[in-house]
Amino acid sequence: MNHLTAEISSWYQDLFTGAVFEVVAIDEQNGTIEYQHIDGEVGEFDLVTWQQLPLLPAEAPEDWRSPYELNKEDSLYYDSDIIPENWSGALTDVEPELLDLGDDFQIL
Repeated sequence: MNHLTAEISSWYQDLFTGAVFEVVAIDEQNGTIEYQHIDGEVGEFDLVTWQQLPLLPAEAPEDWRSPYELNKEDSLYYDSDIIPENWSGALTDVEPELLDLGDDFQIL
């Protein structure tokens, strides 16, 4: 019986099977803990099963990104790639009087 509290993004090793997995979600309403193995396989434990598992805290495997084909550069966030330098575009050049919005709209 283990006394470990499941934490999202924490890694654990099942001493019986040797499997290493990461907790990816905890659903307190349904009493379940979702996990994901290094190969991408996902599963779910109920809280009673979790408490009965022979678990130890584990370090994230060195190659845990490999099944997802991720590398260090994929995790970097570049503002310049997402936010343009110039926010003006083709719509800023449109003159309001040139728009024909029909009879229901008036531009003041």
